[in-house]
Amino acid sequence: MVIVNIREAKTHFSRLVEEVAEGAEIVIAKNGVPRAKLVPLDASRKVKFGVLKGKLRYPDDFDAPLPA
Repeated sequence: MVIVNIREAKTHFSRLVEEVAEGAEIVIAKNGVPRAKLVPLDASRKVKFGVLKGKLRYPDDFDAPLPA
C-alpha cells in the first residue's frame, strides 16, 4: 500500500488513478495522518436475483394494519 500526501496526490492524480486501476491501493494523508483511500472498483460484480428465495421468513400478518 502506497501513502502519498495531498499535494502529491493533486499533482499526480492521473498517474495514481492508473495505478489503482491496475490493482494498487493508495492512501492519501494530510500532515502524515491518513484521510482517504483509493481502491479499484470491482466492475465485474454481477447481480443475481433470487439468491435469498426461501431463506427469508416473515409472519402472515406482516402487512396487517398496526394497532391504533
